[in-house]
Parts: sequence; structure tokens; C-alpha cells
Amino acid sequence: MTSAKTVVIAGASGFIGTYFRSRFERDGWKVRTIGRRPAADGPYDPGGTEAATWDDDGAIARVLDGADLLVNLAGRSVNCRYNTKNKAAILESRVSTTAALGRALARCAAPPSTWLNASTGTIYRHAEDRPQSERDGDLGTGFSVDVARAWEAELEAAATPGTRKIPLRISIVLGGGGGALRPFANLARLGLGGHMGPGSQKFSWVHVEDLYRTIRFLHARTDISGPVNVASPDVVDNRELMRLVRRAYGAPIGVPTPAWLLRMGAALIRTETELVLKSRWVQPQKLLEAGFIFTQPELGRALLRISKGTA
Repeated sequence: MTSAKTVVIAGASGFIGTYFRSRFERDGWKVRTIGRRPAADGPYDPGGTEAATWDDDGAIARVLDGADLLVNLAGRSVNCRYNTKNKAAILESRVSTTAALGRALARCAAPPSTWLNASTGTIYRHAEDRPQSERDGDLGTGFSVDVARAWEAELEAAATPGTRKIPLRISIVLGGGGGALRPFANLARLGLGGHMGPGSQKFSWVHVEDLYRTIRFLHARTDISGPVNVASPDVVDNRELMRLVRRAYGAPIGVPTPAWLLRMGAALIRTETELVLKSRWVQPQKLLEAGFIFTQPELGRALLRISKGTA
């Protein structure tokens, strides 16, 4: 019998990380974690697995040594106002953790063969004219793009000759019990689930299960390198998105929300409108060419399953 494989999940406490940990364990993998925990809470040891905190390079190296796969999801939530303090925290939480992993991997006698590091599909420009693939996509401008560039640059700079590195340009992740769907669903329930802004902006998404399957797929496919777009091929515009959300949650009426009102509301609840106003048209060209098959390829069906608690 072969021994179980080991995955290290960095940033395992969020919606995606929690899902990943459960799925890897269900599939027979050993899970180790790296994350943040105040010292007053005692040792960082969720579930009794081997674990480390970001302030201990030696412990990170011990957790990584001998593992098969590293998945880094660490990064502060972007659900906040982009003031100077929050911008610095968002950038630092991504770049510094990636740098720490690079330093630790250099100390490993038996480093993981694959390092999959989260990035974002927001790295591409606002696109309503054509899809953005890994090969011909145009990188955008602005704070979120600057963060994504710095994030990927730190990964590229890490000296890890024994480890293949892939930045994952992840689109908006949907799934039951969390993810980015909740604000859309809440608006629909309140009767405010009409199109947002012009309604023509594209919505790229991926179900959390297909994100997990992408991780497993890329680890096995050692011929794939460089950035990989992680998004369902079923891209819709905001009008269609909100129609499908209303259908899934039984909301017959949806009042449209103009951009100026969205910006005013975002300021009041201390967040940004980028989630709904930027047109993300992310094409998963590398995955499709490699033969990856999505289990949740259609947004309408995925939303119905999520709303019923079956996905």
C-alpha cells in the first residue's frame, strides 16, 4: 500500500481553505496548515494536524518538508474601503506570506513538488469586448491589479528549483455556506436584485468544488506551467447574473441599482464597488486545452443547487 499524500494549506481558515481541508481529508490526504493565530489563543494546532504560524520560518519549513503539495490562499479580505491603511494591509498580507513560503521552501530537504499560489482574475483589464486568456489577456491598472502583479512577482522571485510554481488567477468563487454569492442573494431577497450599474459588465466565476478539482488536476499535470486562469467557461453579464440569482432565490422583482447609488452604498458599509462594476471576462484556456472538465459549468444550475443547499 502507498502512504497517503500530504498537502500544506496556507490560509486555511477562510471559506475556500475550510472547504479544501475537508475535501482533501475526504480524499485521503494528510493536511498540514499555516496561518495566523494570536499567541493568547495558545498553540496553533487546528484539528491536531501539523501546523505553523507566519512568524516562525523554521516551523513553516518543518511543515513543508516532506509534503507533496503546497496551496497558498493567504491574504486579507478585500471587503473593505481602499484607504491607505487597508491597501497596505491587503498588499502585505499577500506578498509577505508568499515570501515566507519561498524562504521556508529553500530550507526544505524534501520540498513539495508543486506550489499553487492564489492570485486573481482581477489582474486583467475591464473587458467587455473579448475574453482574457493567459496567452493574450491584457493586464489592467489600478490598486487590485498592482496587488496581483506584486503577488505573482514575489512567487516568481522565490528560488525553488525543486518545486514547480503556478499562480492561480482565480475568478469569483461561489459555493454553499460562503463565497461571494451572499451579497447578491441578499439584494435579491430584498427586491434589489436588478442589474447593477450598466449591467453589461461580465461576471467570471468558478464553483469552489471545481477550484478544488483544479488544484488536484494541476498537481498531477506536471506539463503545465505559468499562470493559470481558474474560471468557468460560462461567463454572463451582470443583467443575466442577477436574473439567475433572482430565479434561484425566488425573487420575482429586482430593482436596478445605478452606479452612483452603488458607490454611495459602498461608502456607507465601508466596502468597494469593484466586485460588481468591474467587467471580468476570464477565459480558462490552459485548463480547457489540457482537457479539464468542469463539474459545475453552468451558472444557472450552480446557483439553483447552491440556493437549495445541494452544492
